[in-house]
Amino acid sequence: MELNYIISITDRDQIQELATLFQNLELNMGLIMLGKGTATSEQLSIYGLTNTEKAIVSTVADTESTKRLIRAAKRKLFMDIPGNGIMLTIPIKSVGGGRTLAYLTGNKAPTGGAPAMQFEHELIIAVLNAGYSDAVMDAARTAGAGGGTVLHARGTGTKQAEKFFGVSLAEEKDILYIVAPAGQKAAIMSAINTTTGAGTKAGAICFSLPVSDVIGLRKVDD
Repeated sequence: MELNYIISITDRDQIQELATLFQNLELNMGLIMLGKGTATSEQLSIYGLTNTEKAIVSTVADTESTKRLIRAAKRKLFMDIPGNGIMLTIPIKSVGGGRTLAYLTGNKAPTGGAPAMQFEHELIIAVLNAGYSDAVMDAARTAGAGGGTVLHARGTGTKQAEKFFGVSLAEEKDILYIVAPAGQKAAIMSAINTTTGAGTKAGAICFSLPVSDVIGLRKVDD
């Protein structure tokens, strides 16, 4: 059975509407995180935007429920129109046990199939020291990144990692999400690593995940 981890990034006033879509599709797991956009004041002025706070709402769904959720997001939240949020899907490789699978799928019978492994977009995730998200985003923009979303977190790293790699996760952190075309991913990650990577004040480390579907992208994310 193919499963997807679905991430929606939107204004916070859309949280309840997204939760309602999950409930209507009988999706058991829904997670809400709070963040902010990364658009500069110049970009906001050019596009007539406001720098609103963001919500990152996620769930897990099988292939059919994923398609229905995307259709509902387009029809009811207009997410296919740039400026109304982003919804992206990441294929899940495995889950931890039969009960977990039953919970995530509403106890549906497992079916065969493996996700396709060719992706047009990827989700770049950068973990960095709190307060340096603008610097990391600026580095990413030099390689063509349009915008991103910042989450706040606290690390649980070990002294061993700090000693040998110069990276400490046991302090306040920012997490930066950037959705990028697959062809730009390597250049963006290289720019982040070169300018704001391990050993710099930002101390950013980054990795990417494949995105099997995405709606709502535009060159500048608010």
